Amino acid sequence: MKPLRILAAVVVFMAAACHETRYESYTDTVEVNGVSLFYAAEGAGKPVILLHGNGGSHNDLETTHRELAQAGYMVYALDSRGQGANKPLPEYHYKDMAADVYEFIKLKGLEKPAVFGFSDGGNIALQLEVMYPGTLGAIATSGANIFVGGSLVPEFENGFLAQPNPAPLVKMMQEEPNMTVEDMQGIAAPALIMSGEHDLILPAHTQLIGDNIPAGRAVIIPGEDHGSYVCNTSKLAPLLLEFFKEIGY
Repeated sequence: MKPLRILAAVVVFMAAACHETRYESYTDTVEVNGVSLFYAAEGAGKPVILLHGNGGSHNDLETTHRELAQAGYMVYALDSRGQGANKPLPEYHYKDMAADVYEFIKLKGLEKPAVFGFSDGGNIALQLEVMYPGTLGAIATSGANIFVGGSLVPEFENGFLAQPNPAPLVKMMQEEPNMTVEDMQGIAAPALIMSGEHDLILPAHTQLIGDNIPAGRAVIIPGEDHGSYVCNTSKLAPLLLEFFKEIGY
């Protein structure tokens, strides 16, 4: 090969190397909507955001975080406002949390990320796409509900809703979310709506959500409860990876 051709090949190789997606692993805090959000990030590739359940933190999804990162995704696991490493707040609303995640997406410059949400995190993911249509490239939820009355198993719901003087996070769950079937019908993103066979969420409610999202489907996980296949377990990542593969994400 002539010297000039060799030089050109070296330049092309170096340019390609400089633009490789680099694997990252770090934690940080961002300011959105007047609150701080702590998050952990790991991986390289298409973005996936993980949202924990009520009163939890990003640590609840640590195993899934690691396994998705190792599978080739850039994963961001957030602590929702007032929870995890964030300062507690006197009042909570799902719409505020959805707005927080939307601002996080904009700050990070993420293009149609996939979002997985567990329980409250699933409510937030659905609420986000209802409030900001077209933001998400894919939605996956476990144990989510879109309204309160009639979405939970009766033996749990009756006692839960009757709790007096609830803590702020419990009060939110007693009164919210307040989404509708029509809201679900307006979601364009592919959606995997999951719940456990022995979940606190009624299977019929999970089916209602999945059936009404045009590109959605509901899956009831045999033998599992609300969080047994989600929190610090290797059961969840394969379900998400299969979903991502199906939709080409």
